[in-house]
Amino acid sequence: MLKHRAFPGRLPGTDFQFVIRRASHAKGISKLIARERFRDRAPADRRADAGFMAALWNHFGEEPFERGNLDAGRLSWLFGREVVPAEEPFDPASYEALLKINVQRAMVSFPEVFAADAAPGLGEDEDDWA
Repeated sequence: MLKHRAFPGRLPGTDFQFVIRRASHAKGISKLIARERFRDRAPADRRADAGFMAALWNHFGEEPFERGNLDAGRLSWLFGREVVPAEEPFDPASYEALLKINVQRAMVSFPEVFAADAAPGLGEDEDDWA
């Protein structure tokens, strides 16, 4: 399992985890799934999503990246929308799986992360929150 050096371990001042310390052998690798984000999600959860997206963008930019030690639970809140597979076939239960940021979708969902680079008029995607 690749450990992403210099990637933040968690959202500062919270217990929202961004990376895992070691590979899971006993229970198996956590599979990435697309989790639905509802409109009534707690503000702290929304901040964690935005913080994680900012960390991904600052660390990887538009380049494909290996899942490695990135937390599957946190990735799953963005998976299938702002973070998408970068390879075919894609194995959602592999630490070596390649991912990439869907920049257009991420800019719409998290305009605050891309504020300096964002085009005028980008707001929150109405279809993003069920």
